Amino acid sequence: MSLHNMMLPHGPDNDAFEKASFADLKPKKLDNTMSFMFETRFPQHLTEFAAEEEPLQDGYIDCWSSLKKRFNVTPEGDWS
Repeated sequence: MSLHNMMLPHGPDNDAFEKASFADLKPKKLDNTMSFMFETRFPQHLTEFAAEEEPLQDGYIDCWSSLKKRFNVTPEGDWS
């Protein structure tokens, strides 16, 4: 289970995104797995203890470094 603050990066890494984006769309059974992700619009703040306590997850954001930019803000939406 994970709880994500508003405006905090989260979601699949590039490999998961690519596989899901181009997979054959048909039902697929997943066994022996369960995951819950909750998001909140309420700001969360770390206590000093939580910010300094081990284990911290160094490099948390690095798993998204290979994601390609796929949002085009131009009115034409030109991807070329």
